[in-house]
Amino acid sequence: MSERWLIIAAFAAVYIIWGSTYLFNYWAIATIPPFLMSGTRFLTAGALLYTWGSWRKEPQPTLRQWRNSAVIGVLFLTIGTGAVVWALQWIDTGMAALIVAIDPLLIMLLLWWIFGQRLRWQGVTGALIGIAGMAILVGQPQFVNTPESRWGLAAIALALVAWAFASVFISRINLPDSRLRRSAMQMLAGGTGLALFSLATGEATTFRWNTLSLSSGLSWLYLVVFGSIVAFSSFNYLLAKVSPEKVATSTYVNPIVALMLGWGFNGETVSGQSILAGLVMLTGVFFINNGKGQQVSIPGKDKGGSET
Repeated sequence: MSERWLIIAAFAAVYIIWGSTYLFNYWAIATIPPFLMSGTRFLTAGALLYTWGSWRKEPQPTLRQWRNSAVIGVLFLTIGTGAVVWALQWIDTGMAALIVAIDPLLIMLLLWWIFGQRLRWQGVTGALIGIAGMAILVGQPQFVNTPESRWGLAAIALALVAWAFASVFISRINLPDSRLRRSAMQMLAGGTGLALFSLATGEATTFRWNTLSLSSGLSWLYLVVFGSIVAFSSFNYLLAKVSPEKVATSTYVNPIVALMLGWGFNGETVSGQSILAGLVMLTGVFFINNGKGQQVSIPGKDKGGSET
C-alpha cells in the first residue's frame, strides 16, 4: 500500500475509531461494571503494547520513569477515562464527547495560571466562545432536571481537570522517549488504579460471567484491539508523516463522529440546541488551538496518553 493510502487509512482510524469509543464504552458497561471494564481493558492493552516494545528491543524504563508514568496514567486513565466511562451510565455518548472537546480551554487556563503563559487574543476569544457553548449544552432539561445527569456532569468535569493537569505536566517530567513504551506504561498504571478502585469499592464483586452479554464482550475486545492499539499506532504514524496541526483535527472530528454514532446506533436524541452548542464549542476550541504561541495538547491522546 502506498504511503498516501496509509496516511488516509490512519486518519480514518483516528477519526472514526476514537470517535466510536464513547459508544463502545457504553455498550461494554451494560453488563460489565464501569471501573472493572476500563481497568481490565487498559491492563490488557498496556501489557500487549509493552510486550510489543520489548520485542522491538526498546530501552527499559528507569524507576523514575515508571513513577512518572504511574502519576500520568492515574490522571489520564484512572481518574480521567474512568470518570467519563462511569458518567456514560447517565450521559449520552455524543453529549459526553462534546463536553470532553472543551478540555483545551482548561489546558490553556492552567498554563496561564501555573506557568504564567501569556494569553493571546485567540485564546481569550476561544475561551469565551467555549464557555458560551458549554452553557448552551448543559442548559438543556436532560442535564438540569435529573440528579443522575448532574452526577454524570460532575464526573466528566473531574475527568477534564485530571486530563488538563496531565497534559500540562507531561512534557515537563522524565518519561521514555518511545511513545509506544510510555503509552504502555501509562495504560498499565492507569489500568491498575482502575482495577484496584473497582475491588476496593466492591464493584468488581458485582460482575457475573453468566450475565455478560455478547455485545459487552465484543465491545470490550474492540476497545482493547482497535481503540487502544490500532488507533494508537495510527496516531503515532500520522505524527511521523504529517504536521501536528493536521493530526489535531481529530479534536473536532471525534465529537461529531461520536454524536452521529450515538444518534444512529443508540437511539440518542440530537436536539437543535445540542448541535448549536457543539458548533459553538468547537469554534472556541479552534480559536484556542490556532492561537499563535499556544501549544494545546490533544486531551488523553498526545504524548503517550490514551483515548477515552
